Amino acid sequence: MNVTIIGAGLGGLTLARVLHVHGIPATVYEAEPSPMARTQGGMLDIHDYNGQLAVEAAGLVAEFRELVLEGRQAMRILDRDGNLLYEKTDDGTGGRPEVQRGELRRMLLDALPEGTVRWGHKVEGVRTLGDGRHEVTFEDGTAVGTDLLVGADGAWSKVRSLLTDATPDYEGTAFVETYLFLADSRHPETAEAVGGGSMVAHGGSPDEGINAHRESGDTLHTYVALTRPLEWFAAIDFTDPAAAAARVAAEFEGWAPELTALITDGDTAPVLRPHYALPAGLRWDRVPGVTLVGDAAHLAAPNGEGVNLAMLDGAELGQALAAHPGDVEAAIAQYEEAMFVRAATPVDDAVLLESLFGDDVPESLLELVRGEQG
Repeated sequence: MNVTIIGAGLGGLTLARVLHVHGIPATVYEAEPSPMARTQGGMLDIHDYNGQLAVEAAGLVAEFRELVLEGRQAMRILDRDGNLLYEKTDDGTGGRPEVQRGELRRMLLDALPEGTVRWGHKVEGVRTLGDGRHEVTFEDGTAVGTDLLVGADGAWSKVRSLLTDATPDYEGTAFVETYLFLADSRHPETAEAVGGGSMVAHGGSPDEGINAHRESGDTLHTYVALTRPLEWFAAIDFTDPAAAAARVAAEFEGWAPELTALITDGDTAPVLRPHYALPAGLRWDRVPGVTLVGDAAHLAAPNGEGVNLAMLDGAELGQALAAHPGDVEAAIAQYEEAMFVRAATPVDDAVLLESLFGDDVPESLLELVRGEQG
């Protein structure tokens, strides 16, 4: 069996690793020219009920534990004036340990045979050859045929077109992303407000606020959440970092200065991250020889589950292929049915809060989720 995986994100790499554990070779094609071609994002909380199951299936539990940043499961909830509404310490017993995305990706890459990932291969198109085989063409003019094609190529997947006409739609919300470096010495009030883990500051709406977390050392990574049409964001010149930061900060006029400093004093240019999603409960009819994992299959607005689900998809597809030697279609059918059910029944917001706080969920957050504030 010749398995071709498009995309060297965490879902695609988890699939390749689980296949390798079971002695099934795979080749991963990635558009980026090298593993370090771009920053791989911030911290990820890897959950014990999905993401960590994938790590276990990949046989990398010990390596994963080495990446965990101690104390980062702590959380602080503030109001717009910087008043502390709730605080949770990290006693080491939580089920959502935090790791840096880049280090998690490196762990998976290091666990694959040399040459598994082919860098600098941006997909130009895909087509069906018949008898369950497909061909992928790349922008450099090369092409590859495959017995099994797996699209792990994210929100704007090229492989998805073989299965469905569905495309992502804008969800009406976006993050504006900034970083503060050396925050403990340069911005002590802001560093204290964020604390040792994550901080959420809201002003009455679940879709608007200033969220930040402490990454390695004293780096603060901020996600400013706003509910605005795309046209509103298009009117901001993000090529002018100072002007863009000032425009975003203006939406938080009157908020505590230690909170707005996360926007106005950022050491990196603000980056817009609009939220897109595929139709909820998306399914497709079985097409021989091709399937999807992660955002390519079930892109949703950020809820803390995306990476975890992508890794679990990759692990379960790899396990299904190993369990059905010589019967690729049975393996894909088993995988897709479980994936469809999982994607169609997202975790309720209140349940997510309980997974974070246990029985001690702040009433202010429950009211926020229920839409009883503002």
